[in-house]
Amino acid sequence: MKIIGEKINGTRKKVAEAIADRNVEYIQNLAVKQVEAGSTWLDVNAGTHPGREPEDLIWLIENIQAVTDTPLCLDSANPEALRLAIQKVNKTPMINSISGEPDRLEKILPIVAEHGCEVIALAMDETKIAETYEKRVEIIEKVIKATRAAGVPDEKVYVDPLAMTVATSNQSGVVACETIRALKSKYTEAHFSIGLSNISFGLPARKQINRTFLILAMQAGLDCAILDPLDQDLQAAILTSELLLGLDENCLNYLKASRKGLFE
Repeated sequence: MKIIGEKINGTRKKVAEAIADRNVEYIQNLAVKQVEAGSTWLDVNAGTHPGREPEDLIWLIENIQAVTDTPLCLDSANPEALRLAIQKVNKTPMINSISGEPDRLEKILPIVAEHGCEVIALAMDETKIAETYEKRVEIIEKVIKATRAAGVPDEKVYVDPLAMTVATSNQSGVVACETIRALKSKYTEAHFSIGLSNISFGLPARKQINRTFLILAMQAGLDCAILDPLDQDLQAAILTSELLLGLDENCLNYLKASRKGLFE
């Protein structure tokens, strides 16, 4: 399981305050902790007004890279912010995200292709979010047709089936998993990623919902997620699921984590 550390996101109150106050120590501490917890990428989302976003995104990038060389996931729907920010990264970043929306494909996909980025592709278009997995599959088929035409190989595409909150639809988890299964059988080189915490929004005991859904999604074929890498119970669930799904050769990762006390 590849982990995109979720914590450096300007929609979070304390992160927004740190960005506004230029609190370097707070941002760098978040970055280091997530890297130490095993993040493959660090999500970087300024979450500020489009006019300020390029400056804020670059500030985040520069200060994060001062303390870690872990690749970044540039999380923005602002093409101008992405064009400027990508010039400041030390390693090729992931881009979050494109979708079936023509505007995103037209303005963001060329950035992805030019720089050889991995990219998250959302199973949505310019209409409302599709309620059925069949429609989401149809949207991603169009997106992958576009990424292939742009020269982006399938193995650099991370499909997000959209795990919406079960508080508003108790079929949200089912639809997301069915979307993964259907696409995985057709696009065998593509990856699958979700914003994990979306599934539990508005409900109590959110961590319990997140952990359980992650296990179900991994069984469906999920191999990446934007999540809280500091949640040790979640990390334990990932390692145990990989073990039971036959993804941990000779149980090495599970045993290593056990020796470190993760399951205590």
